[in-house]
Amino acid sequence: MNEQQAPESLVVATIDFLRRYPPFDRMRADGLRFVAQHLKLAYYPEGSPVLLPDTGTPKALHIVQRGAVARRETAGGEAALTFGPGDCFSVGALMEKRSTNHVYMAAADTFCYELDAADFDALLDRSPVFREFCTRYVTTLLRQSRQMLQMELSSQTVEQQTMNSPLATVATRNPVSCAPETPIGEALATMSRLKIGSIVVVSADGEPVGIFTLHDLLDRVTLPQTPLATPISKLMTPRPRTLPAEASAHEAAFMMARYGIRHVVMVEEGKAAGVVTERDLFSLQRVSMRQINRTIASAGTLGELQQSSRDIRQLAGNMLAQGVAAEQLTLIVSALNDQLTQRILELEIARHDLAGIDWCWMAFGSEGRFEQTLSTDQDNGIVFGAADGADAVRERLLPFAQAVNATLDACGFPLCKGNIMAGNPELCLSVPEWIAKFDDWVRNPDPQALLNATIFFDFRALYGYEAMTETLREKLLAMTEGNERFLHMMARNALQVRPPLGMIRDFSVDSDGDYPGTLDLKTMGARIFVDVARIMSLATGVTNTNTAQRLRHAGHRLRMGDDELSSAIDSFFFIQMLRLRQQQADPGGAGGRNRLDPDTLNQIDRRILKEAFRHARRLQSRLELDYRL
Repeated sequence: MNEQQAPESLVVATIDFLRRYPPFDRMRADGLRFVAQHLKLAYYPEGSPVLLPDTGTPKALHIVQRGAVARRETAGGEAALTFGPGDCFSVGALMEKRSTNHVYMAAADTFCYELDAADFDALLDRSPVFREFCTRYVTTLLRQSRQMLQMELSSQTVEQQTMNSPLATVATRNPVSCAPETPIGEALATMSRLKIGSIVVVSADGEPVGIFTLHDLLDRVTLPQTPLATPISKLMTPRPRTLPAEASAHEAAFMMARYGIRHVVMVEEGKAAGVVTERDLFSLQRVSMRQINRTIASAGTLGELQQSSRDIRQLAGNMLAQGVAAEQLTLIVSALNDQLTQRILELEIARHDLAGIDWCWMAFGSEGRFEQTLSTDQDNGIVFGAADGADAVRERLLPFAQAVNATLDACGFPLCKGNIMAGNPELCLSVPEWIAKFDDWVRNPDPQALLNATIFFDFRALYGYEAMTETLREKLLAMTEGNERFLHMMARNALQVRPPLGMIRDFSVDSDGDYPGTLDLKTMGARIFVDVARIMSLATGVTNTNTAQRLRHAGHRLRMGDDELSSAIDSFFFIQMLRLRQQQADPGGAGGRNRLDPDTLNQIDRRILKEAFRHARRLQSRLELDYRL
């Protein structure tokens, strides 16, 4: 249709259709009218080509109005993706003025709206919403999704700053500071006069070398009756935790949760520039970690530990309702769960004779990746030094490890069905034994070894002698970096699961089993990103275990574009967010903790999920090319 020929009734009907789908649902009325007046409607019978690589730069943007269009790698290949009503293609080719890389065929009798390339360019200039959609598709949709979730779950709250806010907008701009030689009495007088809870100790050039807080007053000054003339350098906490001004509030929250602290010093060019406190973060999110931290730190009974576990889940639910993004939320949940586990370890250490043993408690799986959701079981192990013989040391450690496993189970972290726990003698090993185990899996990558690699190669230190895990990491990366045979087998294994994209419908759901009509967000969604990121990190020597960090660091080493990486990471965390929402709605897991009926999604979330699965498919395609699979 064009502006001269299209009757007003047809323009109105077209606008009504477009308003159901992103990005048109957010465009201004004049932009929508421009689109509706310049669209043409084309018909493609089933099996006919819609867009081909050999036709040059696409002449139009296609928007499916009715039917389905399959995207294939080659004309005779299998459909990799299917586009349904409201879906647009090929945006990338139009933006970059190039031929499409794919073959688009009508999978059914199909009608497509078509916007001429010149009108597409004009719309980019007319509508900032449309331009953002074309340049950062997934990110734009995710923002809409979070806004809708916040309105649904927390409609009573007003618009507020988010945990993405930079520290420069959150922290006190002029921190109160003093020199190391300042008498503690003088420092306390300053804190009292200014009614502040902390003072930063700085060197002559302004570098933060310590911090003293009111929390330190009782144990370091009052009870020991420390003379007020004592230099503050003798009483401060040295090497305070710092973050740059451009770091986000969620990074500060994560640091506080992980280390059980209340203040983070903001630095600019190495100098103290501000202090961000728990209270600053509370004002952003209206949630509190203080009571959780205190409860964990003082817990001495099973009941108190269990209460802490419930508090963590309640906090996560509150943050989810406030629209906190999945990356921040899973990091904070993981950090608080770390604190709880560390407190359990401390209590059990007091009940067992471990004197003279150097050991480290390790986290595997989602815990090792800092990606724990609201429902998670245990994946842990122990590495130890064995100067007196591994068997003797193991015999002393196992009762301790089994007691920790049992307490974690009582606190809501179920015993692992696969027995991937430190209380298992096979996972309570000396440094040489772990290295030998890793070496065997890499040298002989049979199916069980590959399965083990997907779990155990995501390890990190949680408590104890971290240097032992650093040694394991160095040895592991030395085994895998450049090991084409092992990486090829890992890639082949990762491709056994494909995103559940449908041929005609948007999604391919299970038709039988315990949960018909649903798809598994963990196995067929999040796992794909996790597996690809793990392979990339092992191939490039990246030491991170977190999936997003692996993608960022390894992706740059593999020369992946920033937009591609950003979209892949956004897609991964959207799937994680859906898992969190599902687990919150069904905390008992009766309906499947990671199972989703896609028909329950709103239009925006449905569109994002489909795009997220497409990005999973693209990552798998990269594996296929890199390892010739």
